[in-house]
Amino acid sequence: MGQSINSGERMSISKSAIDRLKRDERFRKEQGQAGKTHYLWDTDPIGFGVRITPAGAISYIYQFRMGGRGSQVRREVIGRVEKIAPEQARARARDLAYMARMGTDPIEKKKADRKAKAEAKLTAEQLAFDRYCNRYLEKRVRAEKLASEANIEMVFRLHAVPVLRDKPLMSLTKRDFVEVLDTIPAASLALRRSVYAILNRMMNWAVERGDIAANPMSGMKRPSAPPSRDRVLSDDELALLLRALNEFEPPFGPFDLLLLATGARRDEIAALDWSEVDRPSASWGLPAARAKNDEFSIRPLNKHAVAVLDRVAGLECGEGARWPRQGLVFSTTGSTPLSGFSRSKARLDARIALLARQDAERAGIDPDLAQSPCWRRHDARRTIATNLQRLGVRFEVVEALLTHTAGASRSGIAAVYQRWGWGPEKREASDLWSACLDAILAGHRQSDFASKEDREGLRGWQVFIKGWVNREGPPFCEHK
Repeated sequence: MGQSINSGERMSISKSAIDRLKRDERFRKEQGQAGKTHYLWDTDPIGFGVRITPAGAISYIYQFRMGGRGSQVRREVIGRVEKIAPEQARARARDLAYMARMGTDPIEKKKADRKAKAEAKLTAEQLAFDRYCNRYLEKRVRAEKLASEANIEMVFRLHAVPVLRDKPLMSLTKRDFVEVLDTIPAASLALRRSVYAILNRMMNWAVERGDIAANPMSGMKRPSAPPSRDRVLSDDELALLLRALNEFEPPFGPFDLLLLATGARRDEIAALDWSEVDRPSASWGLPAARAKNDEFSIRPLNKHAVAVLDRVAGLECGEGARWPRQGLVFSTTGSTPLSGFSRSKARLDARIALLARQDAERAGIDPDLAQSPCWRRHDARRTIATNLQRLGVRFEVVEALLTHTAGASRSGIAAVYQRWGWGPEKREASDLWSACLDAILAGHRQSDFASKEDREGLRGWQVFIKGWVNREGPPFCEHK
C-alpha cells in the first residue's frame, strides 16, 4: 500500500496523493479512533489542504486569516475529493487566496452571494409575468375601479400570459412583446392596439413602483389604428333594437338599455357602482379613475336611464324611491364588473333577427329577405351624436355629453380657456335624446314631417321632438 500518511504533514496534493489517501485504511482507522478532524497541507498556495473527518470524509479546503497573525483562522470548504479533481481544487484555492489578499473575505462573500441569489430568485418569482398580471389587476385595476377591468383581464388571459408565462419582468425584452402581438391576426387592428396599450401601461406602472428599471416596450411602435367607423343606426334599426332589449334578459337587457340611454362607454357602465349615481338629482358622477379621458365628469340621467336603474334596483318609479348606496349595478358574480359581452351580443342579435322576420311576415314579405342591423355597441355613441346634431344641439354640448376631449372644442387653446361644463345644456340634450327614442319607438319618423319648405322634414322633426320632452307616458324601457 506504500508509506502511511501522518496527520498535519505537508504534502503535494495531486491525483496520486489523493488516491493513496483513499487507500490508506490504517490512517483513516487511526483518525476515526482518535475522534478528531485532521488536515494535510500543500504549499501552492499556502493554506490549500485536505481535511479528513473522523467518519473518513475527505474534502479540499482553503485556510486563511483576514487580519494578520492575531486574527481568527478561517477555513472555506472547496469540495469533496470524489466530486472535484485536485487541480480544479487548487485553482479554486488560488482564487480564494487572491480574494483574501485583496481584502475580501471569501466566506463572507459566499454568504453574500448566496443571499443575493436567494433574493434574486425570490424577486424573479414575485416578478414573474403571470403573477405580476394578477398583482396589477389587484393593486391598480380593481383598487382604482377601472372600467376596463374585464378587457384587461381578457388580454392577460388570452393573449399575454400564454406567450410570456412566468418570465421575470426584468428579463423581458422588446422582442417578447413583439411575439405577443404576432399571435394576433394582422387584420385585428383594434385588438392589437388594445393589447399593446394595456401591456405598455402595466410596464410603465412597474417602472413607477420601482419593480423594474425601464419599460422594455419603450421605443416600440404602436400598432396602427383601425379605420374609423361611420356606422349610424337608422331610426328603424333603433326601434328594432329597443324592442329586442325590452324583452332581453337581465343583466344585459338593462345594461344595453342604459348604454343606449346615456351614450356612455361600454366599460363605464359595466363597472358602474351605485355610489356613483344619485336618484334625487338624476345624475351620475363618473370618477376620473374610471374615465377614458382621466377626468371626473357629471352626467345627467334622463328619465329612461332612471327607469332602467329603478328596474335593476327592483323599485317602482316614484319620488320616494331610493337606490342602493354601494355595490356594482351590473354583475354576474356579485363582485366583479359585468363581462361576457360577445356571448350576450350574439344572443341579442339572434333576438333582433327573429323580430325582423316576424315584422316581415306581418308585412307580407318573405321572412328570408328580412334584414337585421349589423352593429356594435360603440355605434350607439355615434348614433346619439348624429341624432343630437340632427336635433340642433351644439357640437360642444354633444362632445361634453359624450365626454370627448379630443374634439376641436376641447383641444389646443380651447382646452385651456374653455372651462364651462355645459351642465344645463347636457341635461337638455339628454332629455331630447330620450324623447327622440320614445318617438322613434312609437313609430314616428323625420320623413313624416317633410314639406315643400322642409323637404327632409328636419325642422318639423326638431319641433316635434322638443314637444315630446315633457310628454307624459312610460319611458322606452317600459314599452311592450
